[in-house]
Amino acid sequence: MTQTQQLRTGTRTISWTSPGQTDLDWMLSLDGLGQLEALVEGKAPRPPFMDTLDICGFEPERGRVVVELRAQEFHYNPLGTVHGGVLATLLDTAAGCAVHSTLAVGELYTSMDLTTKFLRAATLDSGLLRCEGTVLQRGRRTALAQASLTDEQGRLVAHATSTCMILS
Repeated sequence: MTQTQQLRTGTRTISWTSPGQTDLDWMLSLDGLGQLEALVEGKAPRPPFMDTLDICGFEPERGRVVVELRAQEFHYNPLGTVHGGVLATLLDTAAGCAVHSTLAVGELYTSMDLTTKFLRAATLDSGLLRCEGTVLQRGRRTALAQASLTDEQGRLVAHATSTCMILS
């Protein structure tokens, strides 16, 4: 960098409700889809990571979830593209929440793995990133889900599969 070049900087303020500081016992009486719908309806606070990343869309239905994020500079890695960890978080969220949407009252789940394939770089020009997660197979103890991440032009940016363990 020459002495005449100036770095552009930005700031961002984030607020969230700390997990565990609100009484959410009533959510345990809901099935998984009901829990996700409570988040969308504002009856339960959003998980802090959603505000940290500025996730702007979340659409749950049974066996399928769509998560949306507009690519922004604060998502960038040093190479000037959206960091792979941000993309992997979208993929993990969509696949995991698709499984979450199938849970019965009293069931929980945890991700066991996430296998990710990055196919193209995402930048500000990518616009709105849309990640659709679907359940491929749901058993009594495990579930297999996939997620596809596309840019605003509909091009596939990344794909992942995830195995989740069902806990009861």
